[in-house]
Amino acid sequence: MAPKRVLAIVLAGGEGKRLMPLTADRAKPAVPFAGSYRLIDFALSNLVNSGYRHIVVLTQYKSHSLDRHISETWRLSTLLQNYVASVPAQQRVGKSWFLGSANAIYQSLNLIKDEKPDIVVVVGADHVYRMDFSQMVEAHIASGAKATVAAVRQPLSMANQFGVIETDAADPTRIGAFVEKPATTPGLPDAPDQFLASMGNYVFDSDALVEALKHDAERLDTKHDMGGDIVPHFVERGEAGVYDFTRNEIPGSTERDRTYWRDVGTIDSFYDAHMDLISPLPVFNLYNSQWPIYTRQSVSPPAKFVRGLGGRVGLALDSIVSSGVVVTGGSVEGSVLSHDVRVNAGARVLDSVLMDGCLVGEGAVVNRAILDKNVVVPPGTTVGLDPKLDKERGFQVTDSGITILAKDQHVPEPDEDERKLAAAWSSKHPADFEDRVASTADGARPASAAASLGDETPAEDGRTGEGAPSSAPEAAEARPR
Repeated sequence: MAPKRVLAIVLAGGEGKRLMPLTADRAKPAVPFAGSYRLIDFALSNLVNSGYRHIVVLTQYKSHSLDRHISETWRLSTLLQNYVASVPAQQRVGKSWFLGSANAIYQSLNLIKDEKPDIVVVVGADHVYRMDFSQMVEAHIASGAKATVAAVRQPLSMANQFGVIETDAADPTRIGAFVEKPATTPGLPDAPDQFLASMGNYVFDSDALVEALKHDAERLDTKHDMGGDIVPHFVERGEAGVYDFTRNEIPGSTERDRTYWRDVGTIDSFYDAHMDLISPLPVFNLYNSQWPIYTRQSVSPPAKFVRGLGGRVGLALDSIVSSGVVVTGGSVEGSVLSHDVRVNAGARVLDSVLMDGCLVGEGAVVNRAILDKNVVVPPGTTVGLDPKLDKERGFQVTDSGITILAKDQHVPEPDEDERKLAAAWSSKHPADFEDRVASTADGARPASAAASLGDETPAEDGRTGEGAPSSAPEAAEARPR
C-alpha cells in the first residue's frame, strides 16, 4: 500500500495576551525560550523528526519576527520537495482576518487543495514537548476515525483549565464528549485521579476536515475554533478518536521526561518551564540527541567565565548559559541566559530568565525575573527583590512574585537605599564560592567546580560535554526511521 500523503499545518497566529509584555513586539510562537530557541521550534522539530516535511505555518499577529525566524532557520531541501512555508492571513474568502483557529484553516483551504494530502496534521505552536506524530497518524488510520485528538493526562484538579476529553464507555479510543474547561469531570478507569486534556494537536482525514470547515463557516453560532467547534462536529457523529500521549515513544527519552508537555501560555507557566530545564536530572531534557530540537545557531563566540575586580571568579551553578555570554566576577544561579548576556563584577542573577543582549551591571541583583532582550540593569540596581519598588518603576509583577521587563525597557538608576539592598544581596555568595577563589588562586581546581569553570564532564547521554542545540533541520532527513 502506498504511504499516505501528509500535510502539516501549524497554527501560529495567536496573539498571546497572557504572555504580555513578552508578546508586545512579537507573536507568541516567536517568543524566545530556553536560551537558544523560539517556541515554534518545538512543534516544527517534532514534525520534521516524525518524517513530515510538507509544513505550512499560518501566521497573523505581529508576525515579522516569526516569519524571519522561519525563513532563516527552517530551510528544507527543495530537491526533495520539502518545505516549511510561512503563510499570512490573506483574506481569500472575505475581508475579515482570521476569526479563530478553524477559520484560519478555512481561509487557507487553497493550501490543502494544492497539496492534495490524504491526511492533515494540525498542531499548535506554543507548547514545549517531544512527540512522534507518525505514531499518532498510524493510530488514526488504524482506528477508522475521521478525526483524532491528542490527549495528555492531567490531575483532576486542573480540569477547569483545559478542553476535557471524555471517552466512550464502550470504546476508550473514541471520544464520547468534548467539554471546554468543566468544573468537574470523571477520572480515567485506570487512573481515577487523572483526566485526558486536549493537547491542541489533531489528525484528520483530509476530505472530512474540508467538509467540516465549510460547514463551520456557514454557521452563525460558532467561534470558528478547532477545539470548541470542529472537534465537537466529529464527536456528534461518532467519528472522533483520542490518542493518549502516554502511548508515544520517543528515541532517547526517559520515563522522567517521556510524557512531558507544558502549555506556556502564561508568564507563570513560561517561567516554570524554564525552571524545569536546569536541574541535573531535568524534567525535560534538552540534550536528547536522538530527537533533537532544531533552531538557528548564533554566530556568537563561546561563553566565558573570568575574574572580575578583586579577583572574584565568575561562575554559573545549575544554569543554562548560551553562546556569547560573559560572566565577569559575577554569579549566576538557577537561571537561563540567552546569547550575548553580560553579568559584571559582583552582580548576581538568581532563578531568572535573561534573553539576548541583557546586561547586569556591577553589584546589581536580578532575582526571580524575566528580562526580555537588551535590558540594561545599571550598577547597584535590584530587580525582583522589592515588588513594590518594581511596580513603582513600571515593571510587571505577577501574583506569584515574578518580575517581567519588556524588550528594551528602561531601568532607572538606583537610589542609596536600593544600592544598600543590592550590596547586601551581592555579598551572599554561593556556599563554595570562597573555596573556588582560594583553590583557583593556587592553580588548583576542586572537582565540584569543573563544570562551571569549563572542564568536560560526562553528559546524560554518555558523550563528553552536554552538546549544543542542533541547527540543521536537514540532518533529520538523512536519519533512518
